[in-house]
Parts: sequence; C-alpha cells; structure tokens
Amino acid sequence: MLKKIDGFIVGLLCMIALAYWFPGMDGNWRLINLETVTTVGISLIFFFYGLKLSPQNMKKGLLNYKLHLLVQLTTFLLFPLLVICLRPLVHSEDAELLWLALFFMAALPSAVSSSVVMVSIAKGNIPGAIFNASISGMIGIVVTPIWMGIFMSSTDSDFDFWGSVISLIIKIVLPVIGGLSLNKYLGDTARKYSSYLTLFDKSIILLIVYNSFGKSFKANIFDNISFFHLSITAVIIVFTFVIVYSTVYFITIKLNFSRKDRITALFCGSKKSLMHGSVMANVLFKNMASQGIFIIPIMVYHSLQLIVISFIAQRYGRRA
Repeated sequence: MLKKIDGFIVGLLCMIALAYWFPGMDGNWRLINLETVTTVGISLIFFFYGLKLSPQNMKKGLLNYKLHLLVQLTTFLLFPLLVICLRPLVHSEDAELLWLALFFMAALPSAVSSSVVMVSIAKGNIPGAIFNASISGMIGIVVTPIWMGIFMSSTDSDFDFWGSVISLIIKIVLPVIGGLSLNKYLGDTARKYSSYLTLFDKSIILLIVYNSFGKSFKANIFDNISFFHLSITAVIIVFTFVIVYSTVYFITIKLNFSRKDRITALFCGSKKSLMHGSVMANVLFKNMASQGIFIIPIMVYHSLQLIVISFIAQRYGRRA
C-alpha cells in the first residue's frame, strides 16, 4: 500500500481550490500570462521528452510484437470502445459533456514515467515498458484528436479539428523531434537530471489544471453539473479500470505471456497519462469554457491507477 499521500495529487486538488476561489487570477497578474507560460511549458515538456528517450532501450523492446500490439490496442481501442458503449445512456447536455470528458480520458495514451516505475517495482519487462509507454505517447498525438474529432465535430461548434491537429504538431510533435535530434549530445545529461525535469513537468501540469478550472469556474460551467452525474462518472471510471485490467490479464494468460511480459502488459495497458491529458486538453479545448470538465476523469483515473497499481506492483515485487 502507499506509505504516504502523493504530493502531486494534493497539488492538483490545491490548484482546483485556488481556481475556485481565484478564477480570474491570470487577469490580475500584470507580469505573468498563464496562457503564454503553459504554451511554452507544453513545448518544453515534449522537447525534454524527446531528449530523454533512450534509443538503446527502445531497440531492446522492439521485437516483442505481441506485447506491443496488446498494449496499444488496449490503450487506443479497448478503452474507447468501452466508453462508446455507454453513449446510448446519455440523454442530456450535462451528461453529454461528462461522457465526452470520459471518452477523452479513454482516448489518451498510456502514462510513461509511472508505467516504467511500476513495472520496475514489480520486476517486469522494463525495456518493453519503456518502448510501449514511449510509443503510446507518440501514437496518441495523432489518435487522440482523431477519436475526439469523430464525436466533437458534430456536437460542439467550438471544436476545430484541423486547427487542433496543427496546434498539436507545432506544440508537441516538433519539440519531440527537436529533442530526439539532440538526444545524441544531451540525452545522457537529460536522463541524469530526470528528476528535475519531472518536477518541471508536474509544475506545468499544475498551472494547466489551475488555468483550465479557472476558465470553467468563471463561466459557471460546474453549476449545471449535478453531484449525481459526477458520482456516476467516478463509478464508471473505477469499473473501466477493473474491466480493462481483467481483460488484459485474461488475454496474457491465453497467449501464454511470460510473467515479465504479463506485468508490462497489465501496467502499461491499464494506464492513462495525466501529462498528455492536461496538455492535450489545453490544446484541443483551448477556446472552450468547459475545459476544466475534460480534466476531471483523467485526474480521478490518475489517482486510482497510482494507488491500485502501486499496491499490485509491490505484491508482484515481493513474490519475485
């Protein structure tokens, strides 16, 4: 079990509280423009992401195609299909917005750092985890906006699909390419100071969360969302995790995965990235007052996966 409360989760809750009490703080700060800070921060996050990618570890995990297919199909197909099954139950605008937020969570890539850490604790296939988590992030840059475009282009006039894709390419793809191009020269230095770069990533995410929720609170978006609908959303998130985790476990048994590959498939396939979720919400829903709503499911899922997978990883580690 977790020995202490994760400070990042506490920070996220504090940012939401700060946004509730001071939703217009950005407009009062003459020297700081949060939109500019978060935009630059997003690009730097992915520049460092490309800089930290290890070509050696990527090559080690390249040939295990069954593991890769299972993780990526779980991340980008099983998750979204499960949430799509719930769409016929949506009969109001409030429920529609929460369903879209839930679907956004389901369409996101796997978490990178936490997946690798948990696989390491459980003594699983670490090169496979690094490969799948890294590739998942790259695939998500394309697949996530495509999934969202299918449903949002017809339901929300503020969603600009092609504008979002271009923005993602400029803010995410190009910085990653820039980081990869310098990996040979600065990669070892970036990995050496990885803990500091992770702190930078989390700081930018906290600012994005504050800015997103501030917009939603200023527009009184949450006034129309009932506690009942939020509770139902939380329950659905829990059940989604259980179904995905159980399905992946069953498939790894049927396909005779080794213990190490099973751990990697379970942990990488059942994860969703809060970093990508925060960043993509800032890009995809930039002009929408409901931006904060889209971050709620991934925040809940992040907390759930952190607690549950940490517990499971430690049990696997002790057995090994």
